[in-house]
Amino acid sequence: MRVKAYTFKKARIEIVPLIDVIFFLLATFVMVSLSMTKNQGVPVQLPSAGTAEKLEDRDKAATLTVCHNGEIIFNKDKVTVAQLPFKLQTYKASAKDPKVVVSAEANADFRHVVNVLDEARKAGILKVGVSTEKK
Repeated sequence: MRVKAYTFKKARIEIVPLIDVIFFLLATFVMVSLSMTKNQGVPVQLPSAGTAEKLEDRDKAATLTVCHNGEIIFNKDKVTVAQLPFKLQTYKASAKDPKVVVSAEANADFRHVVNVLDEARKAGILKVGVSTEKK
């Protein structure tokens, strides 16, 4: 009688498909995280400046957009000049460190921009910036 000798193959993990899955997951997370950037304001044609810098914590700042026709947009809500002080006071009360970024169109009337800046200062918000594009 003959006894069969069984040879067992050692199990091994194929690394190439594992690397493919890891790279797919990495690419997916990168694409999702890039699409999660928070833009609170309304896109407008900004003036350009040679000394423009990126603002840290832009997502924590309120955005005041001044359009060329004098309309004021607080984050993405259209407000009147009369409503602006109340909105700014409410924002200041709710924010730990209130910051305001004024995004004015390049062809906006300067007196409207100054009015918005003045209202922000009257509300007691000391950190006020103006949004520009880098030349």
